[in-house]
Amino acid sequence: MKKVVTFGEIMLRLSTERHLRFSQAKTYAASYGGCEFNVAVSLANYGIPAEFITRLPDNEIGACALKEMRRFNVESKNIIYGGDRLGLYYLETGAGTRGSNVVYDRANSAMATIKKGSVDWNRILKDASWFHWSGITPAISESAAEECLEALKVAHKLGITISSDLNYRSKLWQYGKTPSQVMPELLKYSNIILGDIDTAYFMLGENKVNPNYQDIKTLPNLYDKLFNFCPNLHTVATTLRYSVSASHQRIGGVMYNGKTLYNADVKEVTPVVDRVGSGDAFMGGLIYGLMQAPEDKQRALNFAVAACCLKHTIYGDYNLVSLKEIEKLIEGDSSGKVSR
Repeated sequence: MKKVVTFGEIMLRLSTERHLRFSQAKTYAASYGGCEFNVAVSLANYGIPAEFITRLPDNEIGACALKEMRRFNVESKNIIYGGDRLGLYYLETGAGTRGSNVVYDRANSAMATIKKGSVDWNRILKDASWFHWSGITPAISESAAEECLEALKVAHKLGITISSDLNYRSKLWQYGKTPSQVMPELLKYSNIILGDIDTAYFMLGENKVNPNYQDIKTLPNLYDKLFNFCPNLHTVATTLRYSVSASHQRIGGVMYNGKTLYNADVKEVTPVVDRVGSGDAFMGGLIYGLMQAPEDKQRALNFAVAACCLKHTIYGDYNLVSLKEIEKLIEGDSSGKVSR
């Protein structure tokens, strides 16, 4: 089985405990995470060979991040080294009507200071069948965006399936360029895009349209516009999230292949243990579903939604659920009974 390669930044995550505010915290729980790495962990957990490409500082913290990759069976043999520090982020976990809050500290990190040409993409991607990236990587620095573009050009030349998660983070675009100045050139290589319509329009420099995802008659026309902008695109998916509160989410999904619109039933998720990484869980589930049965789009979407729902029950960035647990939820068993 050929592998999936993901490219991005792994960070140290420092979380307040027991839903404390930053101002109350005396200690922080340390773990690791990062969008593209989270996807690689999901795929490795499902039995898909996954490799993560990033740049780490050559110090003890970088070594700990490398051990984290190996702990979850994510291939790390092509990691590159340089820079002074690992990026990190602080998480204040919300509850009830108070939402969670993230503060990034990743300026001048090893990944943010990566230089174009640092990675030998021809060698790394020669035995890959899939390449995944997200809008977070080109947001952290101009040089990271340039290296991401290099990867996309090689992946496209090799005929590798390319997926992207739009993942707009307003707090990250700080180096003088807007998403609409950077993302169109990157997205034109993508075969599969995960993201909501307005985020896609925004990144492509178009006006937002505030789509009604319940109106299945208007959605195809709105998605078709993305196909016009992205010539290699064949599938678009959107995670539907209806936030009742920080502790109660309703999760569904839609997917469109240029002809047919697929819907997944909305599922109730309460109480929420940890929402961070749930979008990455959706992406990992979608990639797995499309790899296993490319023709069964409805099955892939159902798998992605179930994976996303279950991630909300797991602390940390990673979705550590089994295929059996996802299948159980797809079949309608959300009882949460003890397995004896």
